[in-house]
Amino acid sequence: MDTPLSTIAVVGLGTMGTGIAEVLARAGREVIGIDISEAVARQAVAALEASTARAVQRERITEQERRDILARFRTFSDLQAAADAELVIEVVPESYEIKQQVFRELDAVVSPTAILATGTNALSVTRLAAESQHPERVLGLHFFNPAPAMKLVEVVSSVLTAPTAVETVTRLARELGKEPVAVGDRPGFVADGLLFGYLNQAASMYEANYASREDIDAAMKLGCGLPMGPLALLDLIGIDTARTVLEAMYSASHDRLHAPAPVLGQLSEAGLTGRKAGRGFYTYDAPGGQTVVPDARTPLADAGSVAGREVSSVGVAGSGTMASGIAEVFAKAGYTVVLAARSQEKADTAKARIAKSLDRSVSKGRLTAEAREETLARVTPAGSLDAFAEVDLAVEAVAEDLDIKQQLFATLDKVCRPGAVLATTTSSLPVVAIAKVTSRPQDVIGMHFFNPAPAMKLVEVVRTVLTADDVHATVREVCVKVRKHPVDCGDRAGFIVNALLFPYLNNAIKMVEEHYATLDDIDAAMKLGGGYPMGPFELLDVVGLDVSLAIEKVLHSEFRDPGLAPAPLLEHLVAAGCLGRKTGRGFREYARR
Repeated sequence: MDTPLSTIAVVGLGTMGTGIAEVLARAGREVIGIDISEAVARQAVAALEASTARAVQRERITEQERRDILARFRTFSDLQAAADAELVIEVVPESYEIKQQVFRELDAVVSPTAILATGTNALSVTRLAAESQHPERVLGLHFFNPAPAMKLVEVVSSVLTAPTAVETVTRLARELGKEPVAVGDRPGFVADGLLFGYLNQAASMYEANYASREDIDAAMKLGCGLPMGPLALLDLIGIDTARTVLEAMYSASHDRLHAPAPVLGQLSEAGLTGRKAGRGFYTYDAPGGQTVVPDARTPLADAGSVAGREVSSVGVAGSGTMASGIAEVFAKAGYTVVLAARSQEKADTAKARIAKSLDRSVSKGRLTAEAREETLARVTPAGSLDAFAEVDLAVEAVAEDLDIKQQLFATLDKVCRPGAVLATTTSSLPVVAIAKVTSRPQDVIGMHFFNPAPAMKLVEVVRTVLTADDVHATVREVCVKVRKHPVDCGDRAGFIVNALLFPYLNNAIKMVEEHYATLDDIDAAMKLGGGYPMGPFELLDVVGLDVSLAIEKVLHSEFRDPGLAPAPLLEHLVAAGCLGRKTGRGFREYARR
């Protein structure tokens, strides 16, 4: 099996198979493309011709290199064409019956030393290998779509796979310019194992009418820096494919988080499988199209018929990074801001933090010196909440502790004028529990900014069952004026972002607990395979393990789902005082500053 793999067959020339064939041909391999449909094979050739033509136009390859690449790709309709291949990669539909049939036929065609790889992302590699006459040469080789662009390749071993086969294929992946990650055989492997649970939760959130598809997708893109929202990604992957992957994951884990959301089954049965069908969670301009077009579920531009209250002055309560960041946001947008802390000294320190932030903006050319002075002049530091007597909007950004917030809102209720809007920036506490300590719960709303507030565009606008319509309209209007993107959600644990993000982080920890993959491999898989800006363990250490544990506990308490119970490893690290970057040690160790 220790061969150079110069001739490689790709069985199945759909989008993924064509992409893999292109990667191989560009890397100098002779590629035998096999598909039972001659029309599909012609499409694969046309796709490679178009792709290489674009590369020539962009001066990434020469015309001669293009001709060489095209000459290395030949297509056939019979598996017999794979006879001389040293490696065969099957990328046929996700069905045991279809894949097993391919492997049985390949056993009779290829040499005993050839390696057989399955491109599955959901089915058991072990079960497929067991059907082969030579199970030791069968492994998984999971590319990500689009194969030419995505760096990650998961190399999947079964208990039957020969180490030499794994070594040979891993070496090939590196020669192709990919980043191979070695994983064991379980549904979803690393990247999809974490990704599809998150996608499933997003589908459930939409199905429950908790938030609109647009708000769910915007929240995860703007709040987490993801390249696509979860529902748009489900449409791209294929809703039927996602359902198949989740069924396989659930059969192995019996975790309710992997039980496919009913809406996935309903859409699949109706043939609304996403982009390829022209309709899924969204509607597209044509089957296979990328452009979303309006449909019956598209929000109307004039949907906000209720007028908001007038807001010209804002009070921000708190002296930490979040409070000063929010105050800066309002001041930059032209609002008069009162920044109140527990003492005048703390308030002055918070304003000084704003001054430093504005100085950085000036030095980077994002702000003029004159605008800096004007912005800073709009901020008045105060050592008491009494300074909020005339503000139109009061925003608290104090410690994430219900007792502390309730005490503060009881004070705001007495200090603030009638009609003032009272907003909490809580990320996990029930807004209604804060509202009920006031005599005007209809004026209380959640306004969850993300850190750092000046940079992050998202604000989750959280209505309670008591929040007045004009208060909701006011906060949405203010968000737009301060150049933030508001998304609506109800008053339940985690709102949109944390309710989807933290179960994903918790599941990553469980993978490490089970010794399925390393911290580095999991972080690499999610960055390279999912396009995430940070791996889950990088993110956990930045957020703080104590903060993460607190949010996990709130989610588990609210939804009572066993799958949301905090991973024991997270609890152990917090108990040991290993809280992440702020303590110098979390999942990784950091140099002390």
